[in-house]
Amino acid sequence: MAGFGLPNFGQLTEAFKKAQELQQNAQKLQEELDAMELEGSSADGRASVWLSGNQQPLKVRLAPELVADGAGACETAVLEALQAAYENSTSTMKGRMEELTGGLNLNLPGLGG
Repeated sequence: MAGFGLPNFGQLTEAFKKAQELQQNAQKLQEELDAMELEGSSADGRASVWLSGNQQPLKVRLAPELVADGAGACETAVLEALQAAYENSTSTMKGRMEELTGGLNLNLPGLGG
């Protein structure tokens, strides 16, 4: 049968075990990412946003003096903080996925470089 280019049964069994292990590790990673709180702050530090490792919004903090500066200043600062938190979350997720897959290029949606 090996003449037909089919792997032997032992190779298939090993591949299946590795796939199961990867799936279990992926589930564990998903839970770890859900539990993370990753902060991003505005350039002046007066606004902070926290996201989970899976990019779920968790909380926002605005300094009282920022609020006193008005809506425009708040909007700018919150956007900066959100962008920083998103970058932190994305790079954390990507790094953890690379650790999980051993650097395999799986081309997963949302993790493109």
